[in-house]
Amino acid sequence: MSQRGLEALLRPKSIAVIGASPRPERAGYLMMRNLLAGGFSGSILPVTPKYQAVCGVMAWPDVASLPFAPDLAVICTHSRHNIVLLQALGERGCKACIILSSPGSQHDELRECASRLQIRLLGPNSLGLLAPWQGLNASFSPVPIYQGRLAFISQSAAVSNTILDWAQQRQLGFSWFIALGDSLDIDVDDLLDFLARDGKTSAILLCLEQLSDARRFVSAARSAARNKPVLVIKSGRSQQARQLLGAPGGMDGAWDAAIQRAGLLRVQDMHELFSAVETLSYMRPLRGERLMIISNGAAPAALALDALDARGGKLATLGEALTAALQSCLPDGCQAGNPLDLKDDATPERYQQVVSLLLGSHDIDALLVIYAPSAVAPATLTAQRLIEVTAKHPRAKQIALLTNWCGEFSAPEARRHFSEAGIPTYRTPEGAVTAFMHMVEYRRNQKQLRETPALPADLATNTAEAHQLIHLALKEGVTTLDTHEVQGILQAYGLTTLPTWIASDSVEAVQIASQAGYPIALKLRSPDIPHKSEVQGVMLYLRSAGEVQQAAEAIIDRVKLAWPQARIDGLLVQSMANRAGAQELRIVMEQDPVFGPVIMLGEGGIEWQAERQAAVALPPLNMALARYLIIQAIKNGKIRGRSALSPLDISGLSRVLVQVSNLIVDCPEIRRLDIHPLLAAGETFSLLDVTMQLAPFDGDPEARLAIRPYPHQLEEQAQLKNGEPLLFRPILPEDEPLLQQFIARVTKEDLYYRYFSEINEFTHDDLANMTQIDYDREMAIVAVRQHEIVGVTRAVSDADNVDAEFSVLVRSDLKGLGLGRQLLEKMIDYTRQHGLLKLNGITMPNNRGMIALARKLGFTVDIQLEDGIVALSLTLQENG
Repeated sequence: MSQRGLEALLRPKSIAVIGASPRPERAGYLMMRNLLAGGFSGSILPVTPKYQAVCGVMAWPDVASLPFAPDLAVICTHSRHNIVLLQALGERGCKACIILSSPGSQHDELRECASRLQIRLLGPNSLGLLAPWQGLNASFSPVPIYQGRLAFISQSAAVSNTILDWAQQRQLGFSWFIALGDSLDIDVDDLLDFLARDGKTSAILLCLEQLSDARRFVSAARSAARNKPVLVIKSGRSQQARQLLGAPGGMDGAWDAAIQRAGLLRVQDMHELFSAVETLSYMRPLRGERLMIISNGAAPAALALDALDARGGKLATLGEALTAALQSCLPDGCQAGNPLDLKDDATPERYQQVVSLLLGSHDIDALLVIYAPSAVAPATLTAQRLIEVTAKHPRAKQIALLTNWCGEFSAPEARRHFSEAGIPTYRTPEGAVTAFMHMVEYRRNQKQLRETPALPADLATNTAEAHQLIHLALKEGVTTLDTHEVQGILQAYGLTTLPTWIASDSVEAVQIASQAGYPIALKLRSPDIPHKSEVQGVMLYLRSAGEVQQAAEAIIDRVKLAWPQARIDGLLVQSMANRAGAQELRIVMEQDPVFGPVIMLGEGGIEWQAERQAAVALPPLNMALARYLIIQAIKNGKIRGRSALSPLDISGLSRVLVQVSNLIVDCPEIRRLDIHPLLAAGETFSLLDVTMQLAPFDGDPEARLAIRPYPHQLEEQAQLKNGEPLLFRPILPEDEPLLQQFIARVTKEDLYYRYFSEINEFTHDDLANMTQIDYDREMAIVAVRQHEIVGVTRAVSDADNVDAEFSVLVRSDLKGLGLGRQLLEKMIDYTRQHGLLKLNGITMPNNRGMIALARKLGFTVDIQLEDGIVALSLTLQENG
């Protein structure tokens, strides 16, 4: 996430080429040629002891002799010189360096040297970077690049060259094109933070193979995706492919979960990748999902319709007025509808008239125009007419337009015209629909990201009891716990296991069950002594109410006869009877080597193959995220939406998943948890069989999670000057309704002081951005009094975790009670403990209360009357 030195890399004013050469086969020649051909306006400094000039530019014999410190250096020499050259560049004052090649054995030394010298590294083994808006081609690419609005980041040089070649043929442009190589220093998260703020970039495309820090990636990706579309292609879906790439093992489903959780969109293959580049380069953001399809033939429209149905897309429903208007301009035999077949005798004028009507309609959000080669409607002429219509129509920008001009003889020129006009165009109907669904899925992911979670009824959470039981087991040397050994841990989080018969001798009890004709029996330890095995027992798992009724009396009588001292839990009969026809689910938590703990949901009673049979999510989960996991599992066929007798209670299962998530987040000693099965019967969910694996844990428990959980430790009880009790706590996603009620009781004047503008209404998206925060990058602490928010303080840190911008807002009718001071002091303590160096804020000269409070708390106050602002600054660390 660090932005230090990125300006020198991405916007350099001078570049040194170490190992520059006039010999065409040398890397130093290719780099010089590309820098000069790209039109870079800054200084280019060839460094070589062999030549006085390279490519007509005066050369310098070594780094020390350079007339000034270059912003960026590119090392093109043999890798054995890397360390010495990097040392010389650091001593000269260079801020960034691209290393073209380096063996893996050298990586640790390179990383240490760059860190010590404060030089940012791109690579090694990087293709380089291209920034066409600056005329910068510091790469080995032989292909020229056009200016555009799409930024491309890749870890693969081969994929980078392929995309460049394809984009050149399509005349698609880029704002940035960066090949990361081995990412010893600069990684995806650093560049995402930079590109999220870049004015030339409207969308970002990532080509990834592996991650060095999942937490940093998810955090940066989520932040970037709130501002502009981010699409990802991730190679290595199978275990064999990951081994080929040398990437760490792990689940591809965990990647899907992380990408979705960050609000990104994943494309599946190179074909989709090319479609995504076209889509992001030209297509307008969707205002909705209703697609209209028109074609000059039924077959191409049917192909598009099949592709739309397979991906869960939506056709627009045409209103009566639009249907009548379309019918009036169609010839006999054409029926207005969606899809709309214009017939194979459709002329350019018919296309033009129909498209004009559709662009003026409020019944559709997107329009796909399909053209099959026709003698009646020449491909290029028809395309030009369509371009003319969209250029002149007043509502053209309200509709997302896609075109599919089929054919490879007559269509290429037409597709070129579309590209030049900024209209996305595709070779096949399926490709066009795939591109449309990319935008739909991205829109859905963003909507999910901003959905306000429901606040569940009080969840039982006794972390101290769970920790005590876990530590007791580990102290005894027990690392694998079965169902009744984990009962106390599960019950501390409100998770219910089935009651059980307990007998003193499990072997004979199994014999009794078998003689009765009911052989399903599990060996268990006593729930009263969860970490010991002196007392044994059995659980009889009978699958239907009929079996229970037939077996109960016989089995109970036999157990009592054999062991009068045995404890019989009669609740089992009723419990199992209520579960006749219950749905068997399975919930598993495993440790992914990239993303840490992952939660998987699938069906019970089957051989477990997580890659194929489970939907995956990253903890922590709330009710909304748990619900999406369940819906995804149903949609993808991982679980059924109902049992034999009743529909699945999605809300109840969401609650169970949240409880499991809370347990996993709070107890880092749990290495694996397998609930197999979870019986779902109406509103009742019971854990029938559970296995838990434990291991001692040292260090920061949050560091193992890809997403930082809600920081409970920041909760603090306090009181106002009038003695009323308060709770200070971090903001929650569920706080959106409370925050809206709070803002409604703040005066317009106070809101103006806070936001520097008049705000009439906060939208759902505004409130979602305020409440659904990334606790790694931002902190908002609310003051809660009797279930209502009465004050908020917020701090947003920069990517380097050096400075943070703060704000404070108190309910207008509660001023004078010391609440503002308490909130600001709380934030000062938090940012200081978080390692930040400075806390900065801006207010208005008329906000005398804030200015006076800042002075009392040690802030430097700079009144800038010309700009109408007051800058507030507080040094947090003594050495800052």
